[in-house]
Amino acid sequence: MPVLSLRLGEDAATETPLEQSSCVEMAWQPERQPLQELVGYLKDALSGHDQNAQRYATMMLGQAKSSPATANYLAYIMSNGPLLQDLGLSSSDSILVRSSAAINLKNTVKAVGKAFPQPDLVYIRSLALSALQDPTSQVRSFAGSVISEIVQKGGILGWPQLLPELIALAGNDTGNTSPQTQEGAMSAMAKVCEDNKESLDNDYHGQRPLSVIIPKLLDITSSPNPKVRALALASINTFIPGTSQSVLASLDAIMARLFHLANDPSDSVRRNVCRSFTQLVDVRPDKVKPHMGGLVDYFVLQQRNTDDPDLALDAAEFWLCVGENEHVFPSLGPYLGQIVPVLLESMVYDEEDILRFEGDADDADQEDRPEDLKPQFATTKTPRLATNGHVGTNGEAGQSPTSGDFITDDGLSEGEIEESDDGNAANSEDRWNLRKCSAAALDVLASHFHGAVFAVTLPYLTENLRHPDWTNREAAVLAIGAVADGCMEAVTPHLPDLVPYLLSLLNDREPVVRLITCWALGRYSSWASHLQDPSDRKRYFEPMMEGILNKMLDRNKRVQEAAASAFANLEEKATKGLTPYCGPIIQQFVQCFGQYKDRNMFILYDCVQTLAEHVGPALAQQELIDTLMPAIIQRWSKVSDRSQEIFPLLECLSYVATALGDAFAPFAIPVFARCIRIIHQSLEEYVRSINNPALDKPSKDFLVTSLDLLSAIIQALDNRKASELVETSQPRFFDLLLFCMEDPSNDVRQSSYALLGDCAVNIFNQLQPFLPALIPVLIQQLDLDNLRDQDTEQGFSVINNACWSCGEIAMNEHADMGPYLEQMYQRLLGIISNPEVPASVNENAVIALGRLGVHGSQSLAPHLAEFGRSFLLIIEAVEYTEERAHAFLGFNRTVERNPQAMEACLLDYFRASAAFAHHSKNNLNNRGNVGESFQRNLVGYKGLIPNFEPFLQQLPERDIEKLRASFNL
Repeated sequence: MPVLSLRLGEDAATETPLEQSSCVEMAWQPERQPLQELVGYLKDALSGHDQNAQRYATMMLGQAKSSPATANYLAYIMSNGPLLQDLGLSSSDSILVRSSAAINLKNTVKAVGKAFPQPDLVYIRSLALSALQDPTSQVRSFAGSVISEIVQKGGILGWPQLLPELIALAGNDTGNTSPQTQEGAMSAMAKVCEDNKESLDNDYHGQRPLSVIIPKLLDITSSPNPKVRALALASINTFIPGTSQSVLASLDAIMARLFHLANDPSDSVRRNVCRSFTQLVDVRPDKVKPHMGGLVDYFVLQQRNTDDPDLALDAAEFWLCVGENEHVFPSLGPYLGQIVPVLLESMVYDEEDILRFEGDADDADQEDRPEDLKPQFATTKTPRLATNGHVGTNGEAGQSPTSGDFITDDGLSEGEIEESDDGNAANSEDRWNLRKCSAAALDVLASHFHGAVFAVTLPYLTENLRHPDWTNREAAVLAIGAVADGCMEAVTPHLPDLVPYLLSLLNDREPVVRLITCWALGRYSSWASHLQDPSDRKRYFEPMMEGILNKMLDRNKRVQEAAASAFANLEEKATKGLTPYCGPIIQQFVQCFGQYKDRNMFILYDCVQTLAEHVGPALAQQELIDTLMPAIIQRWSKVSDRSQEIFPLLECLSYVATALGDAFAPFAIPVFARCIRIIHQSLEEYVRSINNPALDKPSKDFLVTSLDLLSAIIQALDNRKASELVETSQPRFFDLLLFCMEDPSNDVRQSSYALLGDCAVNIFNQLQPFLPALIPVLIQQLDLDNLRDQDTEQGFSVINNACWSCGEIAMNEHADMGPYLEQMYQRLLGIISNPEVPASVNENAVIALGRLGVHGSQSLAPHLAEFGRSFLLIIEAVEYTEERAHAFLGFNRTVERNPQAMEACLLDYFRASAAFAHHSKNNLNNRGNVGESFQRNLVGYKGLIPNFEPFLQQLPERDIEKLRASFNL
């Protein structure tokens, strides 16, 4: 096995790496005709003028991949610029062809991996190294990408000479390496570091490459070439987040170098200095805190750099990172007077944005372009809980335009080129930028320092809220919204004056001001929603609600979107407080259905479903149904089964069906049938894609959203009506459900088991004949050995729903669980006995286990000693619900059949009995059969235990009193 040599400067060869590579190049030479053909194909493949030639060239390049020599030809073309000019290519075409050759070569290396013949691999390496001295920066960059791919596929030991050679070239060890070659070598080194972070920190025969590389990179940051300095520091930054021991060992040297480079004349170097300190905040905050005063001065200065917006953004991210670190953020307190003003300054739109937004046209009647429509995905549902386990939601409606889902900066260092850019850059308004970062940082600081931040912000607001320049007004409104959560107490005294003014800005001439005002009002909707005085609600809440609603029909589509998002936020805050206003709200929604184009339809669905979620049955008034449902059904009829719009539409209908209950019945038949059709189509497409890899696999979201809507309908309707829908479905409902329960997607299975449980609760008679086919699949899902490491969290959500559905099936006396009970018990025991299983899953498992005992206590009784203690321990944390009572009923019946098995945990059982008596004293439903089962068992134990009173005295006095009073002990 080759040993990695990084003793740079020792035993150096007499020839330079590039001189050595020139010797290797002589080993293989291309034939002129194939070379000319390949060059022609590479050129035509990039042509946008002749589509026929482009298609033919692409086909021929695909066929060329089968030739073993193609990689050599590609390497030759990449590294020989003068050759292409001899073939008649212009300078610009030559660069494009060479770049295309490099990309194809990289992809070939990626596909072939270690299967390259050694002579070919040596040849390709040599030409890639020689291309680092090319006068064209683009070719040098692509050559670095090829080198990095070779290392990724062959490993560090597969090319042991590479790292010393790159470092020697980048550091100009010979003293005569050209600046271009230094840049090319350092760019390649940066790519190798980025793509091989972990392997560079592995131990190879007692040596870690990184422990040698870091000091060498620090030396190279002294290069007179600013691009080389920037790339060297960027390479070091690659390793800082990993808390590598090699980095930590050099941390003092890195810090010293950062302070030296802080005033570097190169913006790119200072940008990487900013990144270094930002990363160190997370890795070693103790190293950063002592220097906070000087760092504040430095980062404020860098953020005010108007010549380089990327540098300013990297500086702004320091505040965001420090603000989110609980160990460091208090150290910013003394410097808020310096930090907050620069954040406020940075929140004003720059000149490019002003030109783009100013006089933004009314475009509400214009159809959306295909690129305006963002991909849609089904929302991951909260697992079904028979317990009080808490599962986080997917976020809050009406997210801040400063902290939503943004396209982050691409992380390219100077000299690097993004090779996979397909030209479809995201809309610039969605990009993470200095303005958004500054607003997010202000939000974070406000959440920590509250009134102190508002005190610094208030003079800015006073000066700019009524500023004649719309950019200043807009930035001031953004600041108001940004501090809403953190400074609410300080802002509240100003809101009686502030809210009416914000409402007036909803009519501002500039759409972008109206947009940000909608968002800011949404941020204060919690305050308005919780006003108790009727006159205050009439004065502030109702105008706020009306103002946002009106802007949902603004003549600008972006304002419509912001208003709808803000209204969804208001719905979240006001909840049932919106019930009296459902009429005008729904009327406005209906107008929106008539006017919105495709993109804004998605947020409109969110508004409808959020209203349905929070006002619930109040939506089931016939007048409201007659207003809302025709608009939804009309849109429903326009959306195709395979459109991405079907996802949010089905989700919306799930909430609406739940809110309407049985009043949804007039719409249920076609909706139910369409869901069945979508599921059937998706399953068929999936099977075809498995049999034919050339076909794309269908999105699983078609299945998830359809299954969830079926669940909602079955829960909403009268059981008889729901049963009729299931009985008449074609293909058969439970046949499709069985396929979905075995789907490889966690999301699909999670929704499938939720639907299975809902069927057990609502339409058991229809479910019963299919249980022999469904239950074995359910038992298999409960096996923890089937969890995959990469998606354990989501897999547990599936098991959660499987446990819940298991318990619901077991509760029916006609379920005939006998043939499956032993297997089911073993699976549930495996769950509650595993310490790595989340608490909510354990709780659902013991609920299911207890419910198995309701009609299967005879089969469970022999196992009682195995699970009794775990059952009592886990169920103690479960909320006192009907499901908990069911579980105890089954457990008590099991105890009654085998009371001796409880010897090891008998005191725990008596404590649980006392707790049941305490919590169920006002709940007659829980007292019934469950209370009687406790009574029988406790009295039975009184007769079995010889010294019952001394035994009872081991319990707390409160529990003894409760047991005596409730169970006559």
